[in-house]
Amino acid sequence: MALINQTAKNLRRSPYQALTALVIVMLTFFLASRFVLLTFGAQMMLSFFESRPQVSIFFKDSAKEEDIKKIREELESTGKIASVKYISKEEALSIYREQNKEDPTLLELVTADILPASLEVSAKDPMYLGDIAEIAKTKEEIEEVVFQKEVVDQLKSWTNSIRTEGLVTIGSLGLVSLVIILSIIAMRISARREEINIMQLVGATPWYIRAPFILEGAFYGFIGSLFGSTVGFIVFFFSPYFQNSVFNPLFGLPVNPFTPIILIIVFAALVFVGALLGSLGSFLAVFRYLR
Repeated sequence: MALINQTAKNLRRSPYQALTALVIVMLTFFLASRFVLLTFGAQMMLSFFESRPQVSIFFKDSAKEEDIKKIREELESTGKIASVKYISKEEALSIYREQNKEDPTLLELVTADILPASLEVSAKDPMYLGDIAEIAKTKEEIEEVVFQKEVVDQLKSWTNSIRTEGLVTIGSLGLVSLVIILSIIAMRISARREEINIMQLVGATPWYIRAPFILEGAFYGFIGSLFGSTVGFIVFFFSPYFQNSVFNPLFGLPVNPFTPIILIIVFAALVFVGALLGSLGSFLAVFRYLR
């Protein structure tokens, strides 16, 4: 309780310095929370696309079952295939009917005979998509090969750009927050130098002297990250970007990366990092000026 009272006393002595530290940390974690959510959502979306059939191989009507089986075995023998699924003409018709069940006119015009049989292939790595497509294109029984390499490559590039930009921005602001907290704690120590000397003379332990300063830094980090992350979460989920994006299952992919458990873990991790950042800044100041 004495440590808390002393920490509160330090905050009241220089409220503007305390407010400066809190605002900087809040800004840092406001941006950090948005970048973390954006990067996590983009990574989940990338994983979703990578797990979908990435190469669709459509066969000519003249292709026989044994020919299709041979091509499938040849593709699997490359060691680059994660999974292969055969779609017969009848199954293709069922899929078509399901996709167009709200438009009876389209259903009347299509029969199983005019739909091609196909293989839906997923590669172990998107870099193998081109090789798989080239193998398929050399076969006379194959009518068309469609693969999503461009989509996956663009998504990877986008995800990497978000991650890089986020790390640079958050790292820069984190460093500024650390320096601000260190400077404020150093000024606190300097202002109380005479009082600290007296405490040392009367036998106060090093921990008793240092703890209020470390606790003050932890307070800046904890409160700043708590409020900054809260505002960041609110702004992210209520922004037009999220409401109309593929991250929102109501408007895009049938996956929702933002489950309650994930959100709680991410939020708790951000607050913990904030408290750790504040504690580190104050610890460095105490180590430097209170040896």
